[in-house]
Amino acid sequence: MNNREQWGSRLGFILAASGSAVGLGNIWKYPHMAGQNGGAAFTVVYLICILIVGLPILLGELAIGRNTQLSPVGAFNKLSSLSSWKWVGFLGVASAFVILSFYGVVGGWTLKYTILALSGGFDTLSGQPDISGEVFSEFIGSSFQPIIWQLIFMSFCIGIIVKGVKSGIESGAKIMMPLILVILGLLVFKGLSLEGGKKGLEFLFKPKFSDLNPSSIVMALGHAFFTLSLGMGTMITYGSYLDKKQNLFSSAIWVILLDTFIAMLAGTAIFTIVFAMGADPSAGAGLIFVVLPTIFPQIGGGVIWGALFFFILFMAALTSAISILEVITAYFIDEKGWSRNKATLLFGGVISLVGVFCSLSLGDFNITNFMQISFFDFLDELSSKYMLPIGGALTALFILKKWSIPVFLDELLIGVKEQKYEKSFYQNVLKVFLIVSSLVVGLIIINEVFDLLFDQSLQKMAGF
Repeated sequence: MNNREQWGSRLGFILAASGSAVGLGNIWKYPHMAGQNGGAAFTVVYLICILIVGLPILLGELAIGRNTQLSPVGAFNKLSSLSSWKWVGFLGVASAFVILSFYGVVGGWTLKYTILALSGGFDTLSGQPDISGEVFSEFIGSSFQPIIWQLIFMSFCIGIIVKGVKSGIESGAKIMMPLILVILGLLVFKGLSLEGGKKGLEFLFKPKFSDLNPSSIVMALGHAFFTLSLGMGTMITYGSYLDKKQNLFSSAIWVILLDTFIAMLAGTAIFTIVFAMGADPSAGAGLIFVVLPTIFPQIGGGVIWGALFFFILFMAALTSAISILEVITAYFIDEKGWSRNKATLLFGGVISLVGVFCSLSLGDFNITNFMQISFFDFLDELSSKYMLPIGGALTALFILKKWSIPVFLDELLIGVKEQKYEKSFYQNVLKVFLIVSSLVVGLIIINEVFDLLFDQSLQKMAGF
């Protein structure tokens, strides 16, 4: 335990944790949801949701990790005296395995499109979304190309994890996160300089309270939870590398702020360019790999701007992927006594192999064809709709029922220099927030179960 790796600095931890939160979905999904659900009004609701739902569970995972200095399975095992709560830790490790299996495939796509942009491959797609869609569909449906790019992406991920916490994850985050911010800033500047680009700002940030409805609130609640990489043990693992001097509360706030700020920058960059070129802002996921490649050739220096954008996506995918692989690696180091090299190489390889089947499922070879869903989509829905929210809800319940609020608070107050209120005040606040968090996440799970079993979500039943 004394030999456990630790972060080299508070900044390194914040950048690494923020990198875990800033993923592909956050860059395209949040701006799209905000633009379609009230703009700035949605952003306000989202920030409230993330403070009420996301922050308590984030603090809980960080505190559990730092207190135990162990990965999820060992952490729950230690704090629950070998009770069945350890299965919450196993669920986190399993979730990480499932997510990285298909996430690595998408990471490969970003790398492919970065190279495609640099080589001028977008030129033939200029102003032709139909052709762009065909090119993308042909690429992801082919047998070998996406697999090659997936394996290259996973090689980057494995290479960083092998180097360890300080030399690998932290050093990588210190390079990639500032680069993401700088390049996004350049893209924002470019988007705002284009004629009509400011309409994108109105789309994203102008309050449209008429578009804000109960369905929007449900979406904000869901995204507030998923955006912080909660429920799969990432933050427990990252928290286990923290020393006792760190102020967990302020660090968590910085992670949330940086994650949200990058999402807003990404939204500004995307929608200023989209509106300036007269493209459809409601294209959803297709906006990234289908619509944007048709737009970049139409602006000055489009080769460079397109390459920079997809390079951002690649780095965002990589910072998230390394945090996911670290959960699995840390488990085998802590619980099985494996070396970092052995754990990373073996399970990085196994995950890559499962990823091959995910990639092939988008073409002609789909092992879940009998379920009328691709293996890729099956793993995506299994993890995002069920495994992660269940893990988050159980973590909140674990703190409330097993670990106890007073012990949780004692861990949080380590590193806090000034305490304005009595401990009883903080205990009551934490208790309320954790109860609300567990109930909200529980409602998210129930909503998905209803949708699965009856093809009728709670939103639909309520007439939203």
